[in-house]
Amino acid sequence: MKNNRFFLFALALMVWSCNHAQPKHHNKSNSPEAAATGEMVKKIVKSNAEWKAQLSEQAYYVLREAGTERAFTGKYADHHEEGVYTCGGCGLPLFDSKTKFESGTGWPSFYQPIKPQNVISHDDTSYGMTRTEVLCARCDGHLGHVFDDGPKPTGLRYCINSVSLNFQKAEKTSPKKD
Repeated sequence: MKNNRFFLFALALMVWSCNHAQPKHHNKSNSPEAAATGEMVKKIVKSNAEWKAQLSEQAYYVLREAGTERAFTGKYADHHEEGVYTCGGCGLPLFDSKTKFESGTGWPSFYQPIKPQNVISHDDTSYGMTRTEVLCARCDGHLGHVFDDGPKPTGLRYCINSVSLNFQKAEKTSPKKD
């Protein structure tokens, strides 16, 4: 009974924070435009057993089963270091910290990916609502969803699960000595 109440609370919170209209522009990986420029992302394919051996239980649930971590519990929800957020499944660079912003939803939010071809988006009609799911273009790992209520310059909010990400801190450059 407790698990059912928790699930309903989490679902209600997710709907409340993420129930917005579809973005007008979908970033389609491996689109004809990406193919024409030679910027297609090469796929990584692994069995479920290989993914289970590589990922934590929570990461597997989110990345491979399109689950969602609870709001305000992820390690990157309140993270402010400079660097690059990579896919927790395959390491593909996904988001630069310069595009991260505070959305108040409890999940890390970004207004654009590092490269449009590094993410795939498609319609997600689960839970009785229509949203746009975001996947890693290399390993098809579920990252989260994208909405059209973000800040300028894109107006997009990539609402991403922390467990779907790893972080590479930016290297500090020291001034040259002459």
